[in-house]
Amino acid sequence: MLNPIEKPTLLLDKTKTERNIERMVARAAASGVSFRPHFKTHQSVDIGDWFRNRGVMKITTSSVDMAAYFTAAGWQDILVAFPVNVRQSKAINKLAHEAALHLVVESVATAVTLNNFLSTNVNVWLKVDAGSGRTGIHWQDEELLADVAYTVADAPRLKLTGLLTHAGHTYRATSPEQIAAVYGETAVRLNQARDLLHAEGHNLLVSVGDTPACSIVDDFSRVDEIRPGNFVFYDLVQQRLGACLPDDIAVGVACPIVAKHEADYRIILYGGAVHLSRDSMVVNGETIYGRVARLTKEGWGQMLYGSKVVSLSQEHSILKTDPATFESLDVGDVLVVLPVHSCLTVDLYGRYTTLSGEVITKMRTNE
Repeated sequence: MLNPIEKPTLLLDKTKTERNIERMVARAAASGVSFRPHFKTHQSVDIGDWFRNRGVMKITTSSVDMAAYFTAAGWQDILVAFPVNVRQSKAINKLAHEAALHLVVESVATAVTLNNFLSTNVNVWLKVDAGSGRTGIHWQDEELLADVAYTVADAPRLKLTGLLTHAGHTYRATSPEQIAAVYGETAVRLNQARDLLHAEGHNLLVSVGDTPACSIVDDFSRVDEIRPGNFVFYDLVQQRLGACLPDDIAVGVACPIVAKHEADYRIILYGGAVHLSRDSMVVNGETIYGRVARLTKEGWGQMLYGSKVVSLSQEHSILKTDPATFESLDVGDVLVVLPVHSCLTVDLYGRYTTLSGEVITKMRTNE
């Protein structure tokens, strides 16, 4: 049972989390693809064990520091899905001696520098931009793809392993059908790039990773590996995209009510940007920073759709609600704010509190 909540507290529903993990493990198995979940969402050794208990043996991280954190917990096959930062040569070398390390490059210069400072071998994936426009070699840039592939393949410390992308533009979709279409387009583009490099003598794997597509698409046969991360907890963005149901959202921030303003049915919560993050979404023309549910003995109840967090300060949030909900709540009550983007909300904390009151620690990104 939860201890009395005194201040903003990150709550985790273990049952929902494990259910989300099991569902994605099954989806990967059904398509016969490798499952390398991204651990940037939960950032916890203990939660990592819930994956390992279900047969997951290789993982993705978003930083060298995160890879070191999980290597220390016994993970031996780790992909850092972020362009190599050559200033971390010492840390990268250390990791390469401790685990099967997979790194991402997108330029000849980075590949050359990486090979020069390494003292042991690593696996290298070429980062490909298949449409998201964030980073990577454009999928149609045949000359650059070939140049970087040749440089990596010719480097004694680098093993050219595959092509990797994150189709972040699925988050700009407005329906599950659009998400499936983006995935299909991404798979076609990556396979065209793979075919190009195969003609040059390179045999490569294809790795994709985004929670919307991995939650909606049923057939991953055109790729070799999936790397979703947010699915472990989901959030309001995923719900709106159709990637999950409200009951799949597995984390929330318990926030005490500190004031009520009846004139406009406004409720003030102790829980601001430093507790929730500032990620927002637009719903019916209005920017919101979260939705709420009532705290219960079992965790939290159904989402209160007539209530939404409409403003954030550092420590405060303003909840806009309806008259009936306003009257049913008192100063001192606790509401659970369900996050717009669980990855950034979770990143603000050093620990979770489960619904049974257990404390689960996690890494802190900037420490």
